Amino acid sequence: MDRNLFNDICLRQLTFSGVHEGETVVVLTRGGERTEYADAFLWAAQQLGASAYHMRLPSPVSAAGAWAVGDSGLGNIPLAVEALKSVDMVVDCTFLLFSKEQFAIQDAGTRILTAVEPPELLARLMPTKELRERVEIGAELLAKAGTMRITSPAGTDVTYQLGVYPTLSEYGYTDTPGRWDHWPAAFVFTGGADDGVDGKIVLSPGDVLLPFNTYVQTPVEITIEQGFIRDIRGGAGSSGLDADLLRSYIESFDDPRGYGMSHVGWGLDERAHWHGLTQFPGGMGMELRSFYGNVMFSIGPNNELGGPNDTPCHFDIPMRGNSLYLDDELIVDNGELTVAEMRPAGRR
Repeated sequence: MDRNLFNDICLRQLTFSGVHEGETVVVLTRGGERTEYADAFLWAAQQLGASAYHMRLPSPVSAAGAWAVGDSGLGNIPLAVEALKSVDMVVDCTFLLFSKEQFAIQDAGTRILTAVEPPELLARLMPTKELRERVEIGAELLAKAGTMRITSPAGTDVTYQLGVYPTLSEYGYTDTPGRWDHWPAAFVFTGGADDGVDGKIVLSPGDVLLPFNTYVQTPVEITIEQGFIRDIRGGAGSSGLDADLLRSYIESFDDPRGYGMSHVGWGLDERAHWHGLTQFPGGMGMELRSFYGNVMFSIGPNNELGGPNDTPCHFDIPMRGNSLYLDDELIVDNGELTVAEMRPAGRR
């Protein structure tokens, strides 16, 4: 993307995020990654009258698994954590989520925005106030619910007992002290009780495996009892390849908590494309987490919700054509939102 265009979208983002004169903004990167992001955000912060600087961490020495979460790169640099706790906003170009350091920074009142997707995607999925309103309506409905049930024509029928963990929303910017968000994003989610998820999930071709950043090719049947996956196998008539890959990946962490059920919710951005992985293979799949009407469940850590599971093994799995019920009220009907206020204007 042209440098001036990238500067412009970063300025729009920081304006949405409430950056103003007298604030201090830090852009956090790692190694040689995303230095152009740092330049653009630093320029944008200065245009808004804020003080700004770039904190660059060393490249990671090693990693567990293909994409282990929770390693912020800040664990052995307490002075850096204290510096980040002292500012108004951190633009995270590294992915701090699930780390104890991110939670400490948020607890200090610093707001955090993660931005790691390709610039072209950031531009196309620029947040809007209208989208935020629709996301927050979904969050209000989810926060009131005691149960969530997900079904699909392929055979999914799983129930989450809710009310233990808070409901969180993501709409692509953060203007509230201590709040984290991810650009781009548009979905709502919560977590089931640690022992309160039971049933079966059947993944169908076209569902998405993140962080593999691939589409499911062969059906996968996942059996869940008391909040943990008890069995992963190929569906009827399947070669079982996707089931084998999913099982092998989780086993590679040698951590039984990797089988725990994490957050669950649905996407609301009608501009996000289900086929987005074919356009932006260099990203981490935020477009796929946000596409309109997807129902996404996650495997692994729930510490972002305040839960005890901080395993580094994590999957997000957005699914197409599913239905979702809150306390027996149909909210997502085969991939279409039923509540008019959550729909974009053209679908009401």
